[in-house]
Amino acid sequence: MPQRIRIYGKEAVFSGGAWSCDDDSLLAMLQSMMDPRLARTEEAERAHALYCAGRLGGLILLETGWVPAPHPEPEIRLEDFTGGKPKEKAGGWLSWLRPKKSG
Repeated sequence: MPQRIRIYGKEAVFSGGAWSCDDDSLLAMLQSMMDPRLARTEEAERAHALYCAGRLGGLILLETGWVPAPHPEPEIRLEDFTGGKPKEKAGGWLSWLRPKKSG
């Protein structure tokens, strides 16, 4: 079953592992996120359409009508590189005015 999404007021359809859309720039953005392995099942097509709509802040057509697509989880986080939560920097832009800590 074709999956319909709406982004920036333009509709796009994902079916059979390919996007179709009247807007060339939107079609290029959707094709850049394309993975040919995603067309194997209807569930996989829906998941890919939901991901694309969420990444671009769009809507997806469900049985209940057009609904906003949730934003997907980030693929890369700062913690992946730092080994934990980012530490807050002591100081700020006026840190040179503060007295130095002794001890």
